[in-house]
Amino acid sequence: MDSPTTAKPIPDRDTIALLPVFDRLGLDRISLVSNADTATHALAQLKGVHALGFDTESKPTFKVGDVSTGPHVLQLATIDHAWIFLLHDEAARDAAAALMVDARIVKAGFGLSDDIRFIVRKLGIEPQGILDLNAPFRAQGYRKDVGVKSAVALLFDRRFIKSKKAATSNWANPRLTEAQLSYAANDAYAAMRVYVALGFAS
Repeated sequence: MDSPTTAKPIPDRDTIALLPVFDRLGLDRISLVSNADTATHALAQLKGVHALGFDTESKPTFKVGDVSTGPHVLQLATIDHAWIFLLHDEAARDAAAALMVDARIVKAGFGLSDDIRFIVRKLGIEPQGILDLNAPFRAQGYRKDVGVKSAVALLFDRRFIKSKKAATSNWANPRLTEAQLSYAANDAYAAMRVYVALGFAS
């Protein structure tokens, strides 16, 4: 990235809206982890990787005083594939926990403080190897949190699409829709693409 004195300004919403769309993972490159067999397979594929894009999803709360029981979904992605862990399943939950406590694997994402707090509560673990991607942007002179949309615009000159309908959908549902799978997977995938573009090894 540019030095702090020459850092590109963060594009505004109108500018981002004019950019070409960022390439997304298709459903053929998204694996659902929802039982013992898929959990075992996911662990075998991910245990040796150096870094993963990371995010979580929780069923939204709409009433004052409601307490979130999330996260309900945890997503991890390499540079070309994503895994969606449904945390209502014990085997998927255990596999996600094993990956999250593995300090050898960097888990990179945006604005992760709530995600980590909820994971500690939900999984009873202390995640290791966490990198909030706002940190390297701050080191380059950006004073405000950048976020995935702005980061994709800055680094790739592309528009990252996030569906509000998917974002506010029921993530506690044991059967996710294709739109939910795509939304969750590509949040983690975009984080991984940004991680690599910032100069970190994949």
